[in-house]
Amino acid sequence: MDETILKRFEMPDEVREFEKGRFEIVRLGGLTIGRATYQPGWKWSEHVAPTAGTKLCEVEHVGLVLSGSAMAAFEDGSEVALMAGNLFYIPPVAHDSWVIGDEPYISLHFLGAEHYSK
Repeated sequence: MDETILKRFEMPDEVREFEKGRFEIVRLGGLTIGRATYQPGWKWSEHVAPTAGTKLCEVEHVGLVLSGSAMAAFEDGSEVALMAGNLFYIPPVAHDSWVIGDEPYISLHFLGAEHYSK
């Protein structure tokens, strides 16, 4: 029999922690959904790269910024600001990102969560 499943990020299936940030994973209905929470001063290339084993993030992302702001920067020199309320797509090309300002950055990730920070 099919059943309804309810989950919350307060009780994730997996948590990936690193300096100034954490990435919570919930697996639900065949999807892996992530919630990223980064503190001011967080930067992917400084705080996640040692765990991931790559200089820059290479994971494809589809997500929604819930609060705060971050910058995504690509090797070609282009940058894009991610602000609260933005839905975003980041292609699977090398990129860095960092928190902008003094407010924590929180986003949901609907694609790429399974491979993020591994």
